[in-house]
Amino acid sequence: MTSPYPIDLSVTDNASALLRHFADLRDGTHGQAHSRADKEALFATTATLMDSPCRSALTELNAALLLNTGTIHSTGVARTQDGGLGCSWTLSWPRQVAAEIPPITLTAYFGRNFHHPHLRGGTVRDWPLNVFTPLQAAGELPTLRAIAAAELHNLVFLADFRIVPATGPAEAVSPW
Repeated sequence: MTSPYPIDLSVTDNASALLRHFADLRDGTHGQAHSRADKEALFATTATLMDSPCRSALTELNAALLLNTGTIHSTGVARTQDGGLGCSWTLSWPRQVAAEIPPITLTAYFGRNFHHPHLRGGTVRDWPLNVFTPLQAAGELPTLRAIAAAELHNLVFLADFRIVPATGPAEAVSPW
């Protein structure tokens, strides 16, 4: 597939996803959808597409760290309190339930006043950094990509998608 962007982003899924996100902001669409109803229909399809990767991530964590004691549950797409749409995948296990804390949560949500959907975790903010070898450092690349992509996404909220040069012509970069 040929990229319309000036650099090859095929190796960085996070960068490609961000460019699709910023193109939505630039074009006033979500994918090809313009109306809220069409965007909500597209979100329902997206939630279905996200089911397998979300379950895979939780299954891997259950096997590796919870010794297969966990249970995965999905809410399916439902209306949220703000009138938007959401779908969550959770991983709960006996020790978490006994501690009376929330399960591990992955959420796709389309807030009522949002232009398009987003992903989030239940509690994620900090990530541990216990790196002692070059191989361990290299193993952090997917995490670093996700953090950097999230940072750029949040910076766009502080200004405008046009702070990202790849979203359009150079003359459109400055929103001021």
